[in-house]
Amino acid sequence: MGLWKIAVSIAAVALGVVKAGDVTVLTPDNFDDVVDGSKHVLIKFYAPWCGHCKSMAPTYETVATAFKKTSNVVVAEVDADSHKELGSKFGVTGFPTLKYFPKGSTDAEDYKGGRGEDDFLSFLNEKAGSNVRIAKAPSHVVALTDADFDAEVIHSKKHAIVEFYAPWCGHCKQLAPTYEEVGAIFEGEGDVLIAKVDATANAEVAKRYNVKGYPTLFYFPPGLDEPEDYSNGRDKASFVEFINEQAGTHRTVDGGLTAEAGRVEELDLIISENGDITASVLQKSETVVDGLDGASAKYGALYVKAIKKIIAKGPKYVDSEIARLEGLLENENVTAQKKTLFALRKNILEAFKTKENNDKEELSYLTRYDLIHLNCT
Repeated sequence: MGLWKIAVSIAAVALGVVKAGDVTVLTPDNFDDVVDGSKHVLIKFYAPWCGHCKSMAPTYETVATAFKKTSNVVVAEVDADSHKELGSKFGVTGFPTLKYFPKGSTDAEDYKGGRGEDDFLSFLNEKAGSNVRIAKAPSHVVALTDADFDAEVIHSKKHAIVEFYAPWCGHCKQLAPTYEEVGAIFEGEGDVLIAKVDATANAEVAKRYNVKGYPTLFYFPPGLDEPEDYSNGRDKASFVEFINEQAGTHRTVDGGLTAEAGRVEELDLIISENGDITASVLQKSETVVDGLDGASAKYGALYVKAIKKIIAKGPKYVDSEIARLEGLLENENVTAQKKTLFALRKNILEAFKTKENNDKEELSYLTRYDLIHLNCT
């Protein structure tokens, strides 16, 4: 640690200033040292048991992190359940309560703005004359409106999970990180849509589906305007299990694909029952693929492509191509859609690798049998 950082740490300890992440923790011991009129101070008075406080915590932490390098702004909090005297002093009767102390004053003002990241950002920037911004991570959940709902959900013929939410809803905020993860898991599936609708800003579609509370979750089968209530669990595993069952996908909770994804039983049987991969195997496989439909037809085309490559390049192509695909799957610059395709191709190539291993085991068995037979004679 550099001398400057040591000096800052010593000063913080001397003042009794504690950090919870980037939120400054205030107590009766350090309150007057921080709220002394030298900075703009936003304070959240909360109780540890308060559900709304817990829902708000990640947003408040993000705002504190955004302003941590802004010298004239402090984003702080007071546990008003443990320090009731501070809560009482500033008229706190419910949680969370937000108070703003302008620079040049130690008198509190009620914070009456919204409680989203952008609301806090706009308020503090205006008061402090700053221009702080929060870099938004790309969302994996598609935001829908009255204008595009039908095109994206009904006419797209996808398996769609749609959340109707309100920006102020605590339960919606609690669900948001999990729902975002589900969106990321299925981002590579062209036939699946994970979406959300701000029901307060898109009253037409919310009214159409009789949305009364938040969050409300529906499952829309492909091409149908009549949804089913999503009544399964709201944890990641429950979402993944439900979507896999409805859409015929094979996703895992970590975003990968199961070993069965892309495999076609009839084609695996042809590969396992024949010897070398030859033109005859190709012909049999093409005949089977001609009779497939839906996702199986798409996977069948990948089998045919793999067979043609093996015929052209030899059996060693299987291991080398699997290794290449594994490298691409680890590449962060590859899109989710491409990774899905590469994972499917890898799974299909494993069918040929299994055959090769079976051939080796059979050869090993025959060799042992021959040796035993020779010894016996």
